[in-house]
Amino acid sequence: MQQLIGIYGASGFGKELLPLVREQYRDAQLCFVDDGSQDNELNNYRIYTYTQYLALPNADKAVVLAIADSKIREVLEAKCAKDKVLILSLKASNSIVLDNVEIGEGSVLCHFTQLTSNIKIGKQFQANIYSYIAHDCVIGDYVTFAPRVSCNGNIHIHDHAYIGTGAVIKQGTPDKPLIIGKGAIVGMGAVVTKDVPEGTVVIGNPARPLNK
Repeated sequence: MQQLIGIYGASGFGKELLPLVREQYRDAQLCFVDDGSQDNELNNYRIYTYTQYLALPNADKAVVLAIADSKIREVLEAKCAKDKVLILSLKASNSIVLDNVEIGEGSVLCHFTQLTSNIKIGKQFQANIYSYIAHDCVIGDYVTFAPRVSCNGNIHIHDHAYIGTGAVIKQGTPDKPLIIGKGAIVGMGAVVTKDVPEGTVVIGNPARPLNK
């Protein structure tokens, strides 16, 4: 019986990942998995709840996490591990990865993304279209890049950080990498020129903490 791959998240990002899954896993049967959807079908593919998906007869099941919220990805990862459902990685055919790049399980590299050299990335990383990561960067677990993020060299990004669309992060140095703290949020179009503390939201050019 065919492998059954569920795209977990029947929303915008799920729609975008569907062609990548089709391309990379040509022989698999595909569906969507979403516990909150009111629809039964998306782009001509069935939508199942997670319980319905588990009950399907295919013995070989796997999912791709199409979820931008890193905390939800972490919860779903634990749920899938408990049920022995493999979480797959995705790499678009025109995504470029050069030398000495380590990237953890469950990663998603969308079209036109580029990782240059000497980069270490944790699990469940997502890089949306046109994002790049330059040399000597270290990125933690569950980090999310929205489209067109520019992550220059010698930058350390800690777990659960979110980098918004069009953000630019200034290059650090080998002895003093620029640091984006755990759970920090870099707003759309922000230009980050100095460290961002853990849990801080920064916006603007140059990026400054958001005062609520």
